[in-house]
Amino acid sequence: MGQQVIERLLGLGHKVTSLGRSPQPELKAKGVDVHQIDLADRQLVFSACKGMDAVFHVAAKAGVWGRKQDFVRANILGTRNILQGCKENKVPYLIHTSTPSVVFNGKSFTGQDESLPYGSNWLCHYARTKAIAEQEVLSANSSDGLYTTALRPHLVWGVGDPHLLPRVIQRAKQGRLRIVGDGTNQVDISHVQNVADAHIQALEALRNGKASGKAYFLSQGEPVRIWDWLNDLLARLGVAPVRKKISARKAYSLGAILETFWKTLCLPGEPPMTRFVAVELSKSHYFSIEAAKHDLGYEPRVSISEGVEDFVTQTNLL
Repeated sequence: MGQQVIERLLGLGHKVTSLGRSPQPELKAKGVDVHQIDLADRQLVFSACKGMDAVFHVAAKAGVWGRKQDFVRANILGTRNILQGCKENKVPYLIHTSTPSVVFNGKSFTGQDESLPYGSNWLCHYARTKAIAEQEVLSANSSDGLYTTALRPHLVWGVGDPHLLPRVIQRAKQGRLRIVGDGTNQVDISHVQNVADAHIQALEALRNGKASGKAYFLSQGEPVRIWDWLNDLLARLGVAPVRKKISARKAYSLGAILETFWKTLCLPGEPPMTRFVAVELSKSHYFSIEAAKHDLGYEPRVSISEGVEDFVTQTNLL
């Protein structure tokens, strides 16, 4: 997603500086000023913010498993350093990439809007730390001349995705994927190009005196039956569809047991099931994007069918 946002900014004629953990030679080749740093390094972040007209904070430690301190360091401390760097360097605009997981409460969501309260009983460090980070970003709005907004894209996918779909496809190939629940739950998805568009639109909205101090859900605006959608995608890639099921209750109990084993025995990697994953895969979670449409002018440009066709074509060429 960060690369897509950079592509948009370069296309608009902006000079772009990128901060990240990796060297990013492909961005350097395009004229981007790349800084390989840890966002928890306060001084380096402050220096990088100097002279910026706007900052897009799209970095995060994502995932459903890991040490609490690693998520705190990346998602909370890193965000605090960016906020302070913006304030001290008089950067006027900050667009923060958040997640719908900030409202996670273990229940289904069926079209609710941003009036939802922040979550509870998080079940994973990612959701909790991202909620704290988003609240601090929005609370900083209008302080020291800084205007902020937060975007909550749901399940970002598309060509170049290094995480979500490749991981699902690999597990399906290995026969390690199971339908959790009855398979009828509906879920929002967000094509990466639409999410990148929304980031640029959010900057323009801030410049025009809109969106400041607000959070926005983002998606295609049409939830899918997630297991039907995944099986259609797998079929187009020549991968056997997922048919085996596990009940939501059994998956949740299994997740609790496996989490205990992994913590107690300090096992490497992550458990094949966690309580958070069991909830996310078995319940509906889709949200209204009317606020983003109204305030940002957001309208999904790439349809689900177009995005799938592009993804399948590019994947089959590899």
